[in-house]
Amino acid sequence: MTRILLFVLTNVAVMAVVGLISSLFGLGRYTGTNTVQLMVFSLVVGFTGAIISLLMSKTAAKMSMGLKIINQPSNADEVWIVETVRKFADQAGIGMPEVGIYEGEANAFATGAFKNSALVAVSTGLLRGMTREEVEAVIGHEIAHVANGDMVTMALIQGVMNTFVVFASRVIGSLVDGFLRRDSDSSGPGIGYYVTTIVLDILFGFLAGIVVAWFSRQREFRADRDSARLMGQPQSMINALARLGGLHAEGQQMPQNLQSMAIAGSIGKLFATHPPMEERIAALKAYTP
Repeated sequence: MTRILLFVLTNVAVMAVVGLISSLFGLGRYTGTNTVQLMVFSLVVGFTGAIISLLMSKTAAKMSMGLKIINQPSNADEVWIVETVRKFADQAGIGMPEVGIYEGEANAFATGAFKNSALVAVSTGLLRGMTREEVEAVIGHEIAHVANGDMVTMALIQGVMNTFVVFASRVIGSLVDGFLRRDSDSSGPGIGYYVTTIVLDILFGFLAGIVVAWFSRQREFRADRDSARLMGQPQSMINALARLGGLHAEGQQMPQNLQSMAIAGSIGKLFATHPPMEERIAALKAYTP
């Protein structure tokens, strides 16, 4: 809750500064908008979707991935998975997450709004394609995401980006509309406002996506290091990443709303939620727990 409060207060403070600057320069006169009302609107729109998505993340994961939640382990493998999650959760100082298994290619993910009631899931492909030591390192990586509050952090960063996208696109849309209708006596926003706002929502949304993806990549490096710390050595995580790099050369990807919380993401550059495997491996080789 402290992390959520700090992020929200930071965003409110930044928007207050933007509002003050707008008032000092009389931006409202040029745009024909009430900047205070627009800021409040932007905050509500920007954060509502991100917070709702965060709060529903566990339910959405269970429904979209067809998870089997292990309430009572039915075989030796399930016992081992649950005990491994419990061991790392105790080491990380968090509550025991729910543990799930799902059918799919080699992957794993963690999700949930609160670190003491999260969800950690591994795929059947991961269990079949890796040694137990490598699976253990992957589970450590996911527990690190939970302990670091990464799900909350990413939701709030997305909320901040959404807020600025909504605010900036509407301010610029009002300026463009005012310029196009400078000789008109009609009131209310015109076509220039709506077209500009839609175009800028898309453009700024792409730019915001680059920022969010950058934060996501930094978070992956930290979770890799924390997994190595939980394991007491980085080699198991290095081996797991090397194997995942080969296993994910082809195959079906996870739903987009879960990709940023998975151990392995899609291959890309500016919009990639995960760094390239070779970069993660190189970072781990240079790390001493």
